[in-house]
Amino acid sequence: MQQVTILGATGSIGKNTLDVIARHPEEYGVFALVAHRNVDAMHALCLSHQPQYAHMVDERAATLLQQQLPSELNIQVTTGIDTLKGLVSAAEVDIVMAAIVGAAGLLPTLAAVEAGKRVLLANKESLVMSGQLFIEAMQQSGAIVLPVDSEHNAIFQCLPEALQSNIGRCDLNHAGIANILLTGSGGPFLNTPLTDLAAVSPMQACRHPNWSMGPKISVDSATMMNKGLEYIEAKWLFNASSDKLKVVIHPQSVIHSMVQYQDGSVVAQMGNPDMRTPIAHCLSYPKRIASGVEPLDFFKVGQLSFVEPDFQRFPCLGLAIEACHQGQEATTILNAANEVAVQAFLDGKIRFTDISRVTEGCLTKITSHSLNRIEDILALDDQSRHYALEYITKC
Repeated sequence: MQQVTILGATGSIGKNTLDVIARHPEEYGVFALVAHRNVDAMHALCLSHQPQYAHMVDERAATLLQQQLPSELNIQVTTGIDTLKGLVSAAEVDIVMAAIVGAAGLLPTLAAVEAGKRVLLANKESLVMSGQLFIEAMQQSGAIVLPVDSEHNAIFQCLPEALQSNIGRCDLNHAGIANILLTGSGGPFLNTPLTDLAAVSPMQACRHPNWSMGPKISVDSATMMNKGLEYIEAKWLFNASSDKLKVVIHPQSVIHSMVQYQDGSVVAQMGNPDMRTPIAHCLSYPKRIASGVEPLDFFKVGQLSFVEPDFQRFPCLGLAIEACHQGQEATTILNAANEVAVQAFLDGKIRFTDISRVTEGCLTKITSHSLNRIEDILALDDQSRHYALEYITKC
């Protein structure tokens, strides 16, 4: 039985991972569940899945959880970053689901990679912030990194086996690949008049037409920053130059991404929009297991349509693509500024259209930074958050 540690257990990816695991109790066991401070959700998960460890990032939440859990379950409640790193690198752990949203997921995800684990990567910020260090750590440790994001998982499935086993070092030209086509739905505001965007509410922005996700990623999907971050992640995962990466808006979210070959062929991965499909694929790769997702019914799908991205409507996407071309410093700043701006929007402090303005303003602050160590990246991340907060006071 393979033992799994889940980072971000109370989020949508974490819960879907547990759903898939519960369908295969003879193959997977839950070693540790990790969450920030949602005690009620973690308590329920502990009762249902009975991990050996339950880790809360927030110390007070850890204390409350310890008080609420029945002692006979013998679940050890922990807190602290060093303990967290131990829960992903422990000898008993075979698989780490890295699903903590944002920069907070960087250190534990990197610890799992350095420990040589099979890492199911749902935390795109790890590559956006520290792509080169992440890939180097993977190569040194022998970790197996499998992409969980539906788009990157789709691309992975469309690649030849030789490239699937060479993540981070893919030779796309040698494999005859012309383009990687990242699809995105366009979110809830694909057809909203541009003049109305400034007035949209957080509730409207979180109402994704196809996917059920947390608030931060939902807003990122509405601005298409999420697709921009995925663009950057794809660069690192598949060693792709910018001329090979294309974004295609596909409102139905049936084709999750495509690979276009030099002979004119296009290989696409399709399925219902349910994250249990890529999760099950990564858990069992190279085998296939049941995920609980209904098979795609082509007679119900109807029409598939495709639209070219409009950067006036989605300025965040343009900022992310440009930052990817500029390099690691720009993508680190982009990620930090966007996280702060999205939270400010969710808190009602800025308008929806201010998210891109805050992020762009922070990108103008780029100076020369040496990013050879994880400490350098975290320092730039912190500095960028201060820039973002300054811009928010001016909005």
